[in-house]
Amino acid sequence: MKPNFTFLLLPFLVCFWVFSPKTLLAQSKTSKEAELVYVDQKGILRWKKDNQEAAFFGVNYTVPFAYGYRSVKARNVDLEKAIDQDVYHMARLGLDAFRVHVWDTEITDTLGNLLENEHLRLFDYLVYKLKQRNIRIMLTPIAFWGNGYPEKDEETPGFSRLYGKQKALVNEAAFKAQENYLKQLLHHVNPYTKLTYGADANIIGAEVNNEPHHSGPKARTTEYVNRMVAAMRGTGWTKPIFYNISESPRYADAVARANVNGFSFQWYPTGLVANHTLQGNYLPHVDRYHIPFDTIPEFRNKALMVYEFDAGDVLGSYLYPAMAKSFRGAGFQWATQFAYDPLATAYANTEYQTHYLNLAYTPSKAISLLIAAKAFHRLPLRKSYGVYPADSVFEAFRVSYKEALSEMNTAQEFLYSNSTRTQPVNAAKLKRVAGVGSSPLVSYSGTGAYFLDKLDKGVWRLEVMPDAIPIRDPFAKASPSKEVTRIQWQTQDMQIRLAELGETFTITAVNEGNTYLAAAQGGRFQVQPGTYVLSKKSKSGVKAEDTFGAMQVREFVAPPPVDTKPYVAHQPLKEVSAGKPFVLTAQIVGVSPDTKVSVQLNNQAAVYKTVAMLNAGASLFKAEVPAELTSPGLINYRILVQDGNRHVTFPGGYEGDPWAWDYYQNDTWQTFVAAPNGALPLFNPTTDRSIYVFPNLWRSDERQLITTLKPGQLVLKLTAKELPAEQTMGFHHYIGDKLKGRETELSGFGKLVIRIRTSNTTAVPVKVGLVTRNASAYAATVTVGTVFKDIEIPLSSLKPDSFVLLPRPYPGFHPFKFAGATSAPFQLQQVEKLEISLSQDPKSAPAGQPNGFEVEGVWLEKE
Repeated sequence: MKPNFTFLLLPFLVCFWVFSPKTLLAQSKTSKEAELVYVDQKGILRWKKDNQEAAFFGVNYTVPFAYGYRSVKARNVDLEKAIDQDVYHMARLGLDAFRVHVWDTEITDTLGNLLENEHLRLFDYLVYKLKQRNIRIMLTPIAFWGNGYPEKDEETPGFSRLYGKQKALVNEAAFKAQENYLKQLLHHVNPYTKLTYGADANIIGAEVNNEPHHSGPKARTTEYVNRMVAAMRGTGWTKPIFYNISESPRYADAVARANVNGFSFQWYPTGLVANHTLQGNYLPHVDRYHIPFDTIPEFRNKALMVYEFDAGDVLGSYLYPAMAKSFRGAGFQWATQFAYDPLATAYANTEYQTHYLNLAYTPSKAISLLIAAKAFHRLPLRKSYGVYPADSVFEAFRVSYKEALSEMNTAQEFLYSNSTRTQPVNAAKLKRVAGVGSSPLVSYSGTGAYFLDKLDKGVWRLEVMPDAIPIRDPFAKASPSKEVTRIQWQTQDMQIRLAELGETFTITAVNEGNTYLAAAQGGRFQVQPGTYVLSKKSKSGVKAEDTFGAMQVREFVAPPPVDTKPYVAHQPLKEVSAGKPFVLTAQIVGVSPDTKVSVQLNNQAAVYKTVAMLNAGASLFKAEVPAELTSPGLINYRILVQDGNRHVTFPGGYEGDPWAWDYYQNDTWQTFVAAPNGALPLFNPTTDRSIYVFPNLWRSDERQLITTLKPGQLVLKLTAKELPAEQTMGFHHYIGDKLKGRETELSGFGKLVIRIRTSNTTAVPVKVGLVTRNASAYAATVTVGTVFKDIEIPLSSLKPDSFVLLPRPYPGFHPFKFAGATSAPFQLQQVEKLEISLSQDPKSAPAGQPNGFEVEGVWLEKE
């Protein structure tokens, strides 16, 4: 029987009962709250109450300022409500740390006078709401940035616009403006908490500024830091003060000599702004955090924090706990991801294109962050868990690239970012379950995140988020008019297998506007997004206004759909094997259970066929293309969505009957069908542009696509005027998609062929490597001459080797290469990346001579 759901859909569905501010208002009667933490003589951040080591993990978040402010306002969303929504989700994810660089350019004048305006008021409101949720704050007063990105900077009134980042760090007038600003900011009283930032115990420390670009005499750098610290201390600030040491590593010794309690670092291990989703296994990139400053005497015995981190352009949900492990191994006690997307704009990921994190829109990544927070708090400082893949399991945590999974498994908590088969270590003692997909405890047909929290014996709270379906690349060029993730409120099937609840229990909705009431049979029931109390007894005794942690039982926040029109997200296979059927898959949203979906195919050999696409669950549709269509050549096809008399055809999303005489749109996808025993192309510069080059060769005479004697063929030409310190140049290219359509043939390929020449005056050694999904590299070095030549490399000759970690991380002092510990024989079926590199011994290489090579193609041939 279909359950009767009644929901109240508002511009954003929100159910909030704010905790009483009486406690906070009472604090205004005292001048200062008791501070929570201190840094001991060995540089360890500790709780004052018991002297135990402290750890904080959370996010950056920007709605009070800059584009975050403008973009939410442009959607006609109340900014305070937006903050309420997002802070609730931060609490729901178990985060206890917040940091953002305050856009001083929006709240100061050129002399550093504080401007009491809407930006400062909203920041104060955010500080207040974070305090209610026990999310601690690291105050970073100076950003230096303009307020435009991704738009053009506005003409803001502050000193940062006048001086810019570099002058602000050397100019005397700029020094005085910053000192003035710091004093006024720290004397400012938050109208919501009735406290100064220094008196507010929830603000546990400060980081002077954001990513300083130091230049000039090093003594001036030390002077700058000391003067800013003195300005802060002069206001009565007694909390720890940190300063960034990783942004200007050449000035690390000058920074280390300053009067600070600790140093701040950042980590973007997969680079930034790839303009598309990165494919492949990036766990080697986060295997360890390397600190190059430990030989500086003054660096020792200082606390360490990570002010920003993220795996940029990666959508997979397996990296955050591994990063948390590496942070703890390096000695960090604070880490805040950059940046949490506001719920109001996360549908389009416009704020920071290279980052994407939101509980509603990226549920698996959000649960992965929740698990990372747990790891950061539980793992001991400076403990090593070995080298990948040995360190994929650490304490109660597991990460898996193959399963796109982060996992935590303890007697009290069972958390997973994707479907898992892992059995909980002690299901009878569990107090919390959270995940996406299904597990031995929960079977769920939706794609949103869900949370199960034990409130009492036989009573659990269930929170279910709406389905989130990726429909466009969230890391491609962004626009508010381009939806990248579709939210769908749908009835889904759920089965809960908790012995304490048994097979029959009641499900009672408690969030506003939700009147659902049902009874589970065999642990099974249907559910829509909302918050529910599950009870073994007919009456749970739990009240909707009851609290658990820093939340109330009835709280719930979720967005309505931005769009409901049909949309088909599909990536065609590059090439498939002849004479064999293959499966087409597509994510299809905006359709009803009665919608008919089919794929119309034409193999350019007078064979036409229409095949039904069937719903495989979670908005995934599949169709098998029969072998009769896979004769060598080309298959063109389109996907047809029919709901009653309405037809929509993809690619293109064209409405209208595709069989009508005047239907003129002819957009199609295409897949090549390889000839029997045909070569398998791995890299063709004419069509393959998503490469990652080292060093960053971007000038017109460094990276070129040039023509050859072959009509229509391009060649990739890379030239390094001088090799970097690593004495290496080269590139990576993801090829997993090239192999996928011809998986059944892979065992028959025996040779790797590269058509290449060098632009050097003499022959050079070039390494050609293949990297597997397990991060094992196999390579061979060939001699490349000055004339184009097809060089054949037997796959049997490939030997285990290291590979360059591309894209390069930020900051750039992290490991350059990775060598996995493997003794396994090479398997082509495991390969997903191609690496081509040239290395020179500086002692033997001709001085002053550019290095380079030109690649026309790389392919596999059968023996």
